[in-house]
Amino acid sequence: MKTSQNFGLFYFMLTAVQIIICNCFHLSAYVTLSILPVMILCMPASWNTATAMLTAFITGLAVDLLGEGLMGINALALVPVALLRKPVVQAIFGKDLIEREEDFSFRKYGAGKISIAVLIMQSIFLLIYITADGAGTRTFWFNAARFGASLAAGYVLSMIVAKTILPEDRK
Repeated sequence: MKTSQNFGLFYFMLTAVQIIICNCFHLSAYVTLSILPVMILCMPASWNTATAMLTAFITGLAVDLLGEGLMGINALALVPVALLRKPVVQAIFGKDLIEREEDFSFRKYGAGKISIAVLIMQSIFLLIYITADGAGTRTFWFNAARFGASLAAGYVLSMIVAKTILPEDRK
């Protein structure tokens, strides 16, 4: 089972990976790669919503400061993801998981359910991020194409991260 200390180390390393992604991997204007939503989704179930939101805010600001350059955009998009983390987990994996404060895993719930959760969290993040980044200056179709391309690329990367960070799946 995952301990908070191990998760904290993984979380810190993945934040550094996200900063490297922001600084080095500019695929196109249509793709925004982010593993931040899956990092929030995979937080230990014992962490309450306020802790998740504070962690998301600090992580978002760190990525903004060291990677993006546009201060506050990741924090703005990531805090709602943290706010909706437990409701999404409850809706997809069941109320019992939240009540028992158990973490979900690929072994127990399968890639299908985890995929749905990842897609929802990525979608929430990207909708806010792309809307704030465009700030009314980009067309709907550009933003829609950017959302689709970013969701597809982010999903693939996020599933790899989820497989790495979730309990019972690490060795």
